[in-house]
Parts: sequence; C-alpha cells; structure tokens
Amino acid sequence: MFLGMSIIADRFMSSIEVITSQEKEITIKKPNGETTTATVRIWNETVSNLTLMALGSSAPEILLSVIEVVGHKFEAGSLGPSTIVGSAAFNMFIIIAICVYVVPDNETRRIKHLRVFFVTAAWSVFAYIWLYLILAVISPGEVEVWEAVLTFMFFPLCVVQAWIADRRLLFYKYVHKRYRADKNRGIIIETEGDGMFTKMDMEMDGQGVNSHPHPKDVLDGMLEGVEEGGGLGAGPDGDDEARRDMARTLKELKQRHPEKDMEQLIEMANYQTLVQQQKSRAFYRIQATRMMIGAGNILKKHAADQARKVVSCHEASGQEEDPHTIYLQFDATHYQCFENCGSLKLAVRRHGGEAGCTVKVDYRTEDGTANAGSDYEFAEGTLVFKPGETVKEMTVGVIDDDIFEEDEHFYVHLSNPRIAHRAEVSILEPSAIATGNSSVGGGLSPYVTPKAALGVIHTATVTIYDDDHAGIFTFESESMRVSESVGTMQVKVHRTSGARGKVALPYHTVEHTAKAGDDYEEVAGKLEFQNDETMKLLDVKIIDDEEYEKNKIFTIVLGEPILLEVGQKHGDSNENKPVVGLEDEEVAKMGCPSLGEHTKLEVVIEESYEFKNTVDKLIKKTNLALVVGSSSWREQFVSAVTVSAGDDDEEESGEERLPSCFDYIMHFLTVFWKVLFAFVPPTEYWNGWACFFVSISLIGVLTAVTGDLACHFGCTVGLKDSVTAVVFVALGTSVPDTFASKVAAIQDQYADASIGNVTGSNAVNVFLGIGVAWTIASVYWRSKGKTFHVSPGSLAFSVTVFTVMALVCVGVLMYRRRSSVAGGELGGPRTAKLLTSLLFVCVWFLYILLSSLEAYCHVPGF
Repeated sequence: MFLGMSIIADRFMSSIEVITSQEKEITIKKPNGETTTATVRIWNETVSNLTLMALGSSAPEILLSVIEVVGHKFEAGSLGPSTIVGSAAFNMFIIIAICVYVVPDNETRRIKHLRVFFVTAAWSVFAYIWLYLILAVISPGEVEVWEAVLTFMFFPLCVVQAWIADRRLLFYKYVHKRYRADKNRGIIIETEGDGMFTKMDMEMDGQGVNSHPHPKDVLDGMLEGVEEGGGLGAGPDGDDEARRDMARTLKELKQRHPEKDMEQLIEMANYQTLVQQQKSRAFYRIQATRMMIGAGNILKKHAADQARKVVSCHEASGQEEDPHTIYLQFDATHYQCFENCGSLKLAVRRHGGEAGCTVKVDYRTEDGTANAGSDYEFAEGTLVFKPGETVKEMTVGVIDDDIFEEDEHFYVHLSNPRIAHRAEVSILEPSAIATGNSSVGGGLSPYVTPKAALGVIHTATVTIYDDDHAGIFTFESESMRVSESVGTMQVKVHRTSGARGKVALPYHTVEHTAKAGDDYEEVAGKLEFQNDETMKLLDVKIIDDEEYEKNKIFTIVLGEPILLEVGQKHGDSNENKPVVGLEDEEVAKMGCPSLGEHTKLEVVIEESYEFKNTVDKLIKKTNLALVVGSSSWREQFVSAVTVSAGDDDEEESGEERLPSCFDYIMHFLTVFWKVLFAFVPPTEYWNGWACFFVSISLIGVLTAVTGDLACHFGCTVGLKDSVTAVVFVALGTSVPDTFASKVAAIQDQYADASIGNVTGSNAVNVFLGIGVAWTIASVYWRSKGKTFHVSPGSLAFSVTVFTVMALVCVGVLMYRRRSSVAGGELGGPRTAKLLTSLLFVCVWFLYILLSSLEAYCHVPGF
C-alpha cells in the first residue's frame, strides 16, 4: 500500500510541478522609456512550496487524519494525529541527518531563502506548541470550534507571512536585498542572505551587482542589456547565458570524450544541464519515487530521448521526391561563355520515374542585360526524351562584337513538362493530356500513373564574357558571413568585362574584431589569372573554437592588378595575330586590368549553425516540467510497463545503463500500481489540473485503506494505534521524502529543497491535517449541542517532546552556519557531518522511545 501511495503521490507531484512551472510574459518599461518583455513565473516560489508542494508531500498524512475522523463517526482517533507528529519527527530528525551526511566532504549547502526558513521554522514549532495549548491548557480534553477553525486559519496566515518575507514587504523592505537572474530560465529571482555576492549572482557590463548605488538599479541594469522583444531570455544573464553554458559544456565534453558520437555528447550535455538546474521539492520527490519503483532516472531518460530527437532532426533530409514522377532540370544554374564562342550548349537532365516513358519539355530564352539579336540568338523549342534517354542538349547562338562592354547575361527557362508516350500505350491525344500531372485514359495497369514535373534547376543563367579587355577584378559582394565550423572558406574573385591576358592580383587579410591566429589564419599573396580565366578561388582557414554566439570580423583586401602578359583575343592564334600599331597600343592601354566595385570583402565569422541549433534544441528541452510531465495516455502506459535503470555513481556521463536486479524486483512489485495509475489524466491536460484533482482523490481512497490496514496490523502485533502511527505509518509515508531530500542535498547548490521545506511541510501537516479534521468534527458536534472530545494523553506528550527536540535541532542547524563550524546547514568537514547526523538520529530514537513508553504508561503523560 505504501508503494501504491508513493506512485499516485508521484503523479500528484508531477501535476504540481507542471502547474507551478507555468510562466507568462510581462512588459517592463525601462527608465529611458523603452519597453521590453520579461518571462516570469506565475507562481511565487515560496507560495508554491507552502501550498501545492507541501500539500503534495503531506497529502497522505493530511487525508489520513481527515478520513479517520469522518470514518469514526466524527470521534477523535489517535492514528491520524499521531502519524502527523511522527512524520514531522522523522522529517526533522532522520531526513535532515541523512542530508547532512550525504553531502560530499568539505562541501556545504546553505539555505538561500533564510528569512522564509525562519518564518516557516517558527510556524512549525508554534504549530505543535499550539496543539499542546488547546489539548492540555486552554480546554483540556476538548476542542472548541474556534480553536479548530483558528488552527486551520493559521495555514493561510503562515503562507501570507512567508510571502511577505519573500517579497520584502512591510518591515522586510529595510533589510539588505539583491537580485539575480536564473541562468537556465531567464527569470528574475530575488535572493537574500549574507552581504557578499557569489559567482551565481548577476553581473552586468563587466561589473558586479554591488557596483550599483541602489538595488533597483540592479534590475534596471539587467533590463538595459535585454534586446527588444527578446525578454529576459535574450539578456546577457538570461537564456543567452544558459545557451553559452550549454555550448561550453558541449565543447568541454567533446574535448574530454573524442571517441563519443554526437548523440552521446548531446545526451551528456543535456544531462549535465538538467542536473545543474535548480529544482523544486516536487521534482526531487518525483525523481526519488521513480528510481525507487524501477522507473529509472528521469533526467537520464529525458536526456537520452532528446539527444535522439536532436540527432534525428540533423540527419533528416529534405522532402523525398515522388518515385512516380519524372523530373526535368538543367545540369547547372549558371553557364559562362566568351562572346566569340559562336554557340553554347546547355544540358537538360531527366531523372526519376519510369524510364520507359517519352517525355517532352519546352524551353525558351529571356533577355537579361544581354539582348536577343545583338548579344545572342533567341531560341525556343521542345526537347523530347525518348525511353532510356537521360540527357538532352539545346544550342543557343552567341553574337560577337569588338566593343568594350560589361559582361552580360540572359536566361533560359524550362516549362510545360509532360508525358508524351508510355511503353505499350499508344500516343495520347493532346486533349487527353493535362499539364505536368495528367493521368492517362483507359487501358492502364492498376499501378500509379507516371507524371512529369520540373526539377529544382528549371532556369539557367548564361553569362557572356567580353574578350576585348584584360578584365575588372572584384568580389561578389562587399561582405559575407561564414560559419566558424567551415574549416577553410573559399572566396570567389571574379574577372568581368574581359578575360584577355595573364594578370596577377595581390591580396591580403586585415584584422578587426577577428584576430589572426585566434579566429582565422592570416594570408597574403597573389592570384594569377591565365588568359581567358574568369574566376579564381581564394582560400582562408577559419579556426573553430565552438562558441555559442560569435560575430567577429576581418577583411580581405585586393591590390591593384598587374598585367603580366598581353593575351590574344579568344579564338585567335599566333598565325592570325594582327600587327599592333600605335593606335592599337592606345586601345590596349584602355583594356588594362582594373579593380571593380568590391575591392574589400568584410568577412563575418559566425557560430556554427549546426552547433547553435543543437544548443537551442537542448535549451528548449531543459524545462523540468517536460521531464516529469506526460503528454498522452500512451506515454504513461508505455512508461508503466517499462523497466529502467535506477541511479548510479556515473552522474557525469548521463548515459542510461541496463536495469539491475533490484530494478526488476521493484518493477514487478509495483507494476500493478503503475498500470492502474496510468489511467490518471496526463499532466498536459488542463495544464496539470486534471491530473491534480484525480490524483488527490485516489490518494484519499488509498489513505482510507491504509488507515484500516494499519489498525489491523497494530492489533495483530499488539501495538497501540499511537505507537503504530509514530513508528510504522509515519515511516512508510516519509520514505519518498527521504530519497528526495537525499538527492536534493547532493545535487542542489542550496539546502532549501532538501531541508528548507521540511519546516513548511511540518507546519502544513498540523494546520491542514489536524485543523481541517478537527474543524469538521467540532462543527458537527456543536450542531448536535455537544463538544468534540480529544484525549490529550499520548498526543500532547508526543507534541511536547517533539517541540523541545525540534528547537534543539533548529539551533544546531543555525550554529552550523558559522564558518568556523561547517559553513552551512548541510555538509562540511567529515567530523562535523558525522557528529551532527549521529545527534539527529539519537534524538529521533529518543523521541520514539519516550513516546512508546508513555503510550504504555511507563512514563507519566498528560
């Protein structure tokens, strides 16, 4: 039953994680009047911890108390209240003892929200003092309606005061405060504690937060770095920093594990990011439960799944071509020729579809800067591909002249592809053929009718080079962008308006923000263009340092071209070379090589698109709500019947391993519950609320059954209900919390998720578990004209013992914050850890011993 309750509580906590992780965008106005958007959590962290998350963690104890009162005809029982006190004792002593010890040696974990911790700790101690007062002082043996209602009302008062402390309202606003930006989600988070700032705190423009004269300037400084429309996620300390961290992680892993493929590296990087991300109490509770029941490490499973999806996206090619379609296209997009070449042949290729079909396609020339009749001969016609033919050529005439002119171009278009004849089928009438995608009439075989279509390259550009000039040398454009992962970039240097003679073209690189040796390799030299050569490639090696965002610039500069040798006109030979006179020499000087429009090429080195795309996809998948939530019933049932590996020591790898024997045993013990609770609505429905209400209803049903079984167990072994509740029931309901706090203490950088919520949960147990149950009972008996009787007995004694011991433990934790002792509530030197853990465990055994002795009247009670 405890396993079943843990599994349905896991579903309940999943819904809470999804609900509390919801975000919204708000518009913030900067001091200069500009506006920007910011992403903020809908739920305040403190409020969610004290309400939904504390309710999820304590739901079995709270419902057990309520169901016991209602089930016993509104008479007070000892099982529910004693379970609440026993669970509080286990949480305060055993869980904290484990958390203190499991932190690695010489590492510490401090409570971040210290003010909130003080508020919840004070309320948790007051809650049990209040129980003692109403049981043994104010109205001994009776619970008045006002006492029960006030007990319940303390819950919203506790939440409000904790929220005020968290938001620094009222007198809290005079306490030192600061802001930081959540590195993973880009959300504004207010922090408190000591006056010194840690490296996790936000820095703007190279200055620490303390450099601002007022804390408000911190937020203003952060917003000033936000790009318009980007929200906090686009600021220097928002999602951009998270992406840079992810890129840095990928780069480090690639260097440490060169033998790993991309999928493994992405999986490891995703896992490390998820591990380092700050998590809620609900997440640790879910993770602990799933590892305990053989459902595996959810972080590793999510990381592996997302790695496979990212890699599959990279490997996905473009749209597949229709296998029944015949495609017709040019071999190339560009063709070049000299103006006295006479004619130019363009090849059209056929591919795909049936080879036994006769296919036709029309072609037609179109003017660009070249004009039909003066620069080239207009051409129009139809190409016919007979069965088996894959290539056809068309011929376009080129007209020569002796006038210096710019290079000119014209276009050749393909159009109207169609099936003209199919093997074993007579030629069709024109009326039976539709354009491109027509179907053939009767008498066809049942398989798909072939179609004809134009390929990607259905327009070709023909450039006519002037051959009367040495040429004008230029880059294609004034700037270009290149990925840092390109290796060696190739830059085209064009020779236009002539290609006569042998010309040397000097070039060199110039640094700007990109530095030679760091971002690219410096080059300088000369390109030699031979006679009739119209284009050369200039190679520059780009150095890849795998930065997430990169925008560095250098320039390639062309020098004045040098005519090395006057060439012959294209098509001439030494035999027919004309004699050069004085007038012709002057004309030749006019044809000397020169620089064109783009003599400088600005090269912008950008981050690798593939690398950046990979990082972006990973960042989108590091939302913890996606990790713990579910999107469909199919996903839930598949997860329910699948055995996965639990936790292991290889945290860095993030790689999934094979399930152990223990994983299989726990899976078979819990598979009934997992399949049963797979019927609970997925967390994606109603933003988690459907799962929330169904889960808490099922927790109530299981709690009622558990209460009856606990009573029968106590009767069987001869234990009183109060002892059974304090020892066994409280232990059973607290096991998932124990594993959750252990994982949180190891992985989280703060102590809030591991012990900070213990005090809040203990207070909620009393205010809701006992407050609601006793309010219902006292109102019922008041309506009958009677009073609700509660024997102080064992409960008052247990409450008193627990309160005294809890005060001692809180004092010990605060003493451990001193740098001379441990430096934090958790961890520290091995000796300090061991002594603290032993003290807390001994206190718990002492509490169990005294409560049991009092129950059997060996120690006088109240």
